[in-house]
Amino acid sequence: MNFHREPNTYVGQVNLKVQNLERSLKFYQEVIGFKVLEQTEKSANLTADGKTVLLSIEQPDHVVPMQGRTTGLYHFAILLPTRSDLAQIVVHLANMGLRLGSSDHLVSEALYLSDPDGNGIEIYRDRDPSEWKWKNGDVQMAVDPLDFRDLLSGVNQQTWNGLPADTVMGHIHLHVSELTKTENFYIKGLGFEVVNRFGPQALFISTGKYHHHIGLNTWNGVGAPQPSENSVGLKSFTLIYPNGPARDRAVANLQSMGASVTEENGAFMTSDPSGNRILLLV
Repeated sequence: MNFHREPNTYVGQVNLKVQNLERSLKFYQEVIGFKVLEQTEKSANLTADGKTVLLSIEQPDHVVPMQGRTTGLYHFAILLPTRSDLAQIVVHLANMGLRLGSSDHLVSEALYLSDPDGNGIEIYRDRDPSEWKWKNGDVQMAVDPLDFRDLLSGVNQQTWNGLPADTVMGHIHLHVSELTKTENFYIKGLGFEVVNRFGPQALFISTGKYHHHIGLNTWNGVGAPQPSENSVGLKSFTLIYPNGPARDRAVANLQSMGASVTEENGAFMTSDPSGNRILLLV
């Protein structure tokens, strides 16, 4: 879990727009295992440890369903502390009769599903970094079948109590309209480094040699448009910088590149070249 604390920069919170708050709350509590920290008529903040917000959901006025082949969220990824936690949630989701995608990425083992609005979710556990293989600065990742028999071999049939308190937002993966300007924005602007390239269509970036804090892809098409403001999907996400000077450097870098950065109540807001909104926090 050291990749999600200082001195690294990492994703802290993901903010989603949904069509029906009540339906989404039921899903995120009963299926995923979040707890509600705060709730209003149109929004809710969700937590695993009872104090840190990992996910917020909001029902905008005049909301419209998710639009296909646009920029925005591919998935957000919930990182569990241990492999047994992942096995436990497999049993829970199977007991609910849910269909899952899955993959062994070499660096991690992952499950995939979507919320009722089609927002993509990954739930994963990391292998120990000593098992990750690096070559010329690139971490080796794959999309291999997940060995469920091995994963579940040590699972105990204890009562499922939701997400463990040490759960964090592991990474976010975004649809973008192109990769060249996007890479420049995240690397030279925000201070990340490329750790893996998936051909000309996807890019994985991180700080502190994590396998990725952010994934970026053009799988919805080069030149994909932004969704409408009241569309279901990603509202914004937060990046947590280790200290004020590190955040200030990112702001200065973005401004020198001509990117728009606005400040409100001590928080800086920017958008990547595809319109994905990012709050820069310390």
